[in-house]
Amino acid sequence: MQQTSKHRSSRLPFFYGWLIIAVAFVTMAIGVSGRTAFSLLMPPLIDEFKWDRGLAAGAFSFGFLVSAVLSPLVGRVMDSRGPRLVILTGVALMSGGLLLAPWVSSLWHLYATLGVAVGGGANMMTYTAHSQFLPNWFVRRRGLAISIAFSGAGVGAIVLLPWLQSIILSQGWRASCVAMGLIVLAGIAPLALLVRKSPADVGQNPDGDLASPSTAPNGSAATVVDPSWAATEWTLGLAVRTARFWWLVLGYFLALIAWYAVQVH
Repeated sequence: MQQTSKHRSSRLPFFYGWLIIAVAFVTMAIGVSGRTAFSLLMPPLIDEFKWDRGLAAGAFSFGFLVSAVLSPLVGRVMDSRGPRLVILTGVALMSGGLLLAPWVSSLWHLYATLGVAVGGGANMMTYTAHSQFLPNWFVRRRGLAISIAFSGAGVGAIVLLPWLQSIILSQGWRASCVAMGLIVLAGIAPLALLVRKSPADVGQNPDGDLASPSTAPNGSAATVVDPSWAATEWTLGLAVRTARFWWLVLGYFLALIAWYAVQVH
């Protein structure tokens, strides 16, 4: 059955990778907006419950801490089970957190729903998850493809966040949580069923080429700056022994502190 499915997919009149990018675009638009909507929800939450602003904002930070702890596990599951399970689990967590948020009555409820559930769910269906399998689909056009997919986060912010703010003003923050939770559930879950880990899963090659990069006539599908580095079979143990790894960690750490410390407020 699986071989038949791959054979049929290989005869598709289009490259399946672009469908993967379209699904990622929508998933990023909804998933990232679901997490960053916290900045819209915090003022009415503080007004209603009279919580300290720092304590309320701590739920957002705590969600990121949980995401950091989950990331290695997400990577392992992605390697062993593929992206569909990871993304669908993220959908369940985020939609569950948003749909349960209207019943928040104490601070720990806020941390559990809009912090842990929404933050952990976002980790499983946004940047962390997609960066692990989207590169499999493209070699020559990898930069373009991933840029298109991740631009969904910006488009989602432009489209969804003003809409959520209008719901907050007209119907309250609880209605906006329910609306966003339903969008996550109905908008991402069906699309996640279309996701595949690599072109080989549908009988195709990266970039939609008829031949794999290793057998292409030019012998190389992309310019490789450091061939020995690219040829290395990287493990976490090997990566942490390199200076490049820690420079990347430092760069992301500083950039994200500057980004989210401002965004949440």
